[in-house]
Amino acid sequence: MKKRMRKIASVLVMATMAMRLLAGCGKEAEATSTTVPEAAEATKEMAESEAPAELSSEDVIKAAADAGKVGNWGLGNEYEILALLAKYELPTDYLSQDFTMDGFDDDSITLASAMTYNELGLVKNDYDGGYGYGDSVNYIDMNDEGVAMMEDNIFCTKTFAKENPETVAAFLYASLKGWEYAKDHPEEAAEICYEYGSSVSPEHQAYMATEVAKLVSTDTKGEAATEVGYMDDEAMQQTLDIAKKYVKLDDSGANDTFQSMSLDDIRDKSFYEAAKASEGTFDVEKKSVSIQLKWLPQAQFMGYYVALDKGYYTEAGFENVDIVSGGGDIAETTAVNNGTVDFGVTWETNLACADASGMDLVEIAQIYQRSGLVLVYKPENFGN
Repeated sequence: MKKRMRKIASVLVMATMAMRLLAGCGKEAEATSTTVPEAAEATKEMAESEAPAELSSEDVIKAAADAGKVGNWGLGNEYEILALLAKYELPTDYLSQDFTMDGFDDDSITLASAMTYNELGLVKNDYDGGYGYGDSVNYIDMNDEGVAMMEDNIFCTKTFAKENPETVAAFLYASLKGWEYAKDHPEEAAEICYEYGSSVSPEHQAYMATEVAKLVSTDTKGEAATEVGYMDDEAMQQTLDIAKKYVKLDDSGANDTFQSMSLDDIRDKSFYEAAKASEGTFDVEKKSVSIQLKWLPQAQFMGYYVALDKGYYTEAGFENVDIVSGGGDIAETTAVNNGTVDFGVTWETNLACADASGMDLVEIAQIYQRSGLVLVYKPENFGN
């Protein structure tokens, strides 16, 4: 860079000297003074020709894959990574990534998995726990690459839904109302989550809420989502198709069942439609219900906390709604299936696998409308 700047400076000095010489040559100077803008244009062309060309996403993915430095946690996110690598006809190998971004920081992983609402914020921001890279990093978005898979939804058992249709519709109505408010007021939603016991710092919580709002309100194509909680057949079918390519269940019978599944086997739109059509009055069969989160309390689940805090569940006819923390050894699909809780938050692939293995689960609303997974990288590691 310094060498290039010295060259540019040299050209500018020469242009200035020429202008001064020509200025003392009367009419002859007028005839030849066009050399100054020509010199400036030459300077611009030189700068552009010597600037490194910006690498495409494909270039970055191939370079990282060839070096064996693509990272992922391997807890269900890997299917998008496998689909991405296969898209570019690359070996579907990746490094096991821990739950920090230290591997990204020390360059042992040059293309690291990150959720937009969590790890990406830690990489970019300089608050407590952050790495402070700011806008110096770039990332590859699974939605843009056409390999997005649907994440957080609301589900229950098919039996519970059949026996308690008003309860399911009422719970959806209040939850969606909470999500609608949260996406429009992410700062307030972040504060509410923090008050309900989130261990995430207020600064990171605020970042998370803003990013989660984008996942709720924008679809995989980057367009405004139809409605909060809408189950988009195209996006859900893409998820199921990718899952069928890369998920291998241990039981051969379950695997065969999984491969034969359709969307109608794992989701029911009727409760969502009933909730959307309602004016908010329900005759709930069960006045005390619970929902199992997929992870610890944080803005990832802000819609439920907002609904609880704003009294939306009470307005819908519930006397008590318990939001149960996830994490550790807690499996949300198992907790819902065995009746420990009434509702849960999971990903489409998890639900489909659980049903193929003999569970009785059904998705009733799709909260996230796009994938939150990206691969973050430092441009300098790829020659930029």
